[in-house]
Amino acid sequence: MRPDLLKLAAGLAEHEERFAIVTVVRREPPSSARVGDVALVTERGEYHGWTGGGCTRSSVLLEAMRAISDGEPRLLSLSPEPEGGRRPGVVFLPMTCDSGGTVEIYVEPVLPAARLLLFGSSPAVRVLARIAYAMGYRVDVVDPDADEGAFPGAKVQRSLATDALPRGAHVLVATMGDRDVEAIEAALSRSPAYLGVIASSKRFAQLRDALLARGVSRDALECVAAPAGLDIGARSPEEIAVSIMAQIVERRRSAAQARTAPVQPREAVDPVCGMTVSVAGARHTADVRGLAYYFCCAGCRTTFLAESARFIGAGPKAVGS
Repeated sequence: MRPDLLKLAAGLAEHEERFAIVTVVRREPPSSARVGDVALVTERGEYHGWTGGGCTRSSVLLEAMRAISDGEPRLLSLSPEPEGGRRPGVVFLPMTCDSGGTVEIYVEPVLPAARLLLFGSSPAVRVLARIAYAMGYRVDVVDPDADEGAFPGAKVQRSLATDALPRGAHVLVATMGDRDVEAIEAALSRSPAYLGVIASSKRFAQLRDALLARGVSRDALECVAAPAGLDIGARSPEEIAVSIMAQIVERRRSAAQARTAPVQPREAVDPVCGMTVSVAGARHTADVRGLAYYFCCAGCRTTFLAESARFIGAGPKAVGS
């Protein structure tokens, strides 16, 4: 990778910004890309570096943005005959450059470590901190009486101002009645990816009433997991910690799927002949630049793949909802 791209990647990582590194891993002439060419794509859609001409750049940019969103790497194959060699795990895209050729590009998302913010230092919190650290989370513990030796790998703070709370973190409040209302309110103000509270249903009902009285919205409180953790019959601190970590993972995966799940129309228009095609059970389809196209027959699909630049501008047209 070029030194300027290395510096850019280091800066983005330091500021906990999401980006993707795209690398040419295979080519067939006359593609202008070369094996080893590298580019960096930011979450804002900025494209730095080179992996081929402008005709491939839009496809690579789109897939890089998808990788940044879902956190999954992918291998792209851009070819004049994108369906010429199906391989599991490969995203086939049309090569629209006039020069032709084939190029394969590996897209690797680089995401900041997930954040876990723990209020309190109970036995379950201590176990959870160790589990999260082992899973690659960046762990912060806020408790004025916390023993730093009980939280290896975590950053222990005696107090934390609201504006210093990380946005989008996973938060657990386990203060056992000591300023728990303030901790929950502060966490909700920073749009947490997950907010759990170790409290009985009766205790959380009291907390909810207190928070409503302080102006916290009812909708925000509906997103709080209380009691925290999946219902697995956990009793010991270790079991409680496992149930909470499992719930955090479940929420993270569901959120990632929701960000990338396409809205599927019931019907679509064949871009070649204009016929209306039922999406459910469609036999003739093609996925180009992240968009699904549907065809009435194999002939229309073949024509589309052979002359995709002619039809691709309009995109697939959905009918109904």
